[in-house]
Amino acid sequence: MYLRPYKPTDADTILSWCQDESVFRKWTSDRYDHYPISAEDMNEKYGAHNGDCEEADNFYPMTACDENGPVGHFILRYTGGDHRKLRVGFVIVDDRKRGCGYGKQMIRLSLSYAFLIAGAEEVSIGVFENNETAFYCYKASGFRDVLQEEEEVCELFGEQWKIRELSVTKDEWEKQAGR
Repeated sequence: MYLRPYKPTDADTILSWCQDESVFRKWTSDRYDHYPISAEDMNEKYGAHNGDCEEADNFYPMTACDENGPVGHFILRYTGGDHRKLRVGFVIVDDRKRGCGYGKQMIRLSLSYAFLIAGAEEVSIGVFENNETAFYCYKASGFRDVLQEEEEVCELFGEQWKIRELSVTKDEWEKQAGR
């Protein structure tokens, strides 16, 4: 598996992995006001709207590929304004590849990219409590739970979806990787 920058032609493939609105919302939260979205909607948000990031150089969509093409997708964006903290988001894996280790491999590659190429000192990620598979993937990839001062929730389908915050520092990542 390798990472490359997202291309607009990836949108149709990525969107095909959202079999229903629940999967879509676990992927995008409330960042889109309708479902389903089109490739044009996705590309407009990513291109014309910079992923809804206010800072000009702060949105990095990535596609994970194997020898047959795209198998996963995520975005990176800096938080805190100092380019030392990156946030991973919009994480999704081809639903036909789930349970085969692709998610864990993709997240580990995202951490390598964040720490070794982007120069981050810490990487964070949020995950809905009802997305246990993703939570365990992130934990197995080195993330740890972060104590939250206030509970974060997102209202979806008339329910309160709680968000768990996770983080890993470069030092923690290096220790886990035996560097």
